[in-house]
Amino acid sequence: MPEFDILFRKARLIDGSGGPSREGDLGVRGDRIVAVGDAGDARADVEIDASGCVLAPGFIDAHAHDDLPLLLEPDLEAKVSQGVTTTVNGNCGFSLAPCPGDRGRPPAPLGAFTGNGKHLYASFEAYFRALDAAPGAVNSIFLVGHTTLRHAVMENFDRAATPAEVEAMCALLDRALSEGAAGLSTGLYYPPAYAAPTEEVIALARIAARHGAPYVTHMRDERDGVADSLEETFRIGREAGTAVIVSHHKCAGRDNHGRSAETLALIEGAAARQEVGLDAYPYTAASTFLVPERAAATARVVITASRPHPECSGRELAEIARDWGCSLLDAAERLAPGGAVYFDMNEDDVRRILAFPATMIGSDGLVMEAHPHPRAWGTFPRVLGRYAREEGLFSLETAVHKMTGLTASRFGITGRGVLAEGAFADLCLFDPEAIRDVADFATPKTRSAGVLGVWVNGEATWDRGKPTGARPGRALRRRMAGGVH
Repeated sequence: MPEFDILFRKARLIDGSGGPSREGDLGVRGDRIVAVGDAGDARADVEIDASGCVLAPGFIDAHAHDDLPLLLEPDLEAKVSQGVTTTVNGNCGFSLAPCPGDRGRPPAPLGAFTGNGKHLYASFEAYFRALDAAPGAVNSIFLVGHTTLRHAVMENFDRAATPAEVEAMCALLDRALSEGAAGLSTGLYYPPAYAAPTEEVIALARIAARHGAPYVTHMRDERDGVADSLEETFRIGREAGTAVIVSHHKCAGRDNHGRSAETLALIEGAAARQEVGLDAYPYTAASTFLVPERAAATARVVITASRPHPECSGRELAEIARDWGCSLLDAAERLAPGGAVYFDMNEDDVRRILAFPATMIGSDGLVMEAHPHPRAWGTFPRVLGRYAREEGLFSLETAVHKMTGLTASRFGITGRGVLAEGAFADLCLFDPEAIRDVADFATPKTRSAGVLGVWVNGEATWDRGKPTGARPGRALRRRMAGGVH
């Protein structure tokens, strides 16, 4: 009998810890790594000569919005083709559960993330059942969205929740975390949550703390008020007694270019007193829903989606305005509701944030948009190819750590993000000299180069540039005494 189902020979093993790589063999049996080192004359059903290639833990997307795609487009080629094996969902306050009862059409932009409410679930138990019945190609963990909780108990969102509404949200959150949700997220930037006072969020974060789960936030302001928003985030974690994670950290707007030196110093200072993490994506353009005033004030804007004018997806706002003979603001108002890419960040800030030791890598990609931001298809190869290999911003080992071991540790994901005996066989094999992003703003749905193979729980999902069609992913649950698994 062969000792292994799969045996990788002579790979450059980067184990996800951030430590140095080494040449060696790695054996897989079932869904686990069972040997790391020299396999000698051992045999396997499938033997792969990995000479000259890197074998790393499968990448963990620290900031994803794959909640609905896992149900509707479970092959998730955009992620699999990059080497991603696990995604962290429910970010920015938007989750598909819990929302008991018929609450009607959700407020924007929650509606866009939930199929206009058609895919809201009464509980995480029900959502997990749906995912277990029809698995996707990647593993997934899920945060509980604050905006979803507000929608579940409130009729109007331009005010603070009443004490009774806060109590109801806390009960829903407590149940969701007991059922396996991995933490709490907010999108305080967005209209349905902007009116929520800090105290409302602290009350919910205390429930997360009781479960040992983190608080993850798209902060109230990533522009002029970014420092104040960081201080609010730190306060929430401090008073609630839970870890905090700052989503897609940036300093947006021309007047804030260069401020990452200030914001990272604030994060570093807070991290000396409490647990603080952050994620980022490797682009100078952001993408979110279409805000006409913001679009009109940004030098360059690309429309990713428009409900009244879907034919405009992928076009620049300035070009549309010229064709229509109107102002940028008028054009944006006619295109809304929709989505847009905003070119309003600075490359030096992006580099500084990516290089910060505590920064995880997250795509924040919307894989189902007609013309998405290229980060949905290119984030992880871009970090490995452009920033590690070409620019030397950090070593390849550090880059892999930022998208594997660091992320697993921050979210408490056990048995993943590392190459070690007993760990799950989530693996990415890539050519370190060829890996790079190919997706750009003109052709965003383009596969990256250099990813040779991807395995999830020991089963191949990507093989020599093509998806295998396998869907071995698992919906991972948080357990009170054992992390997320």
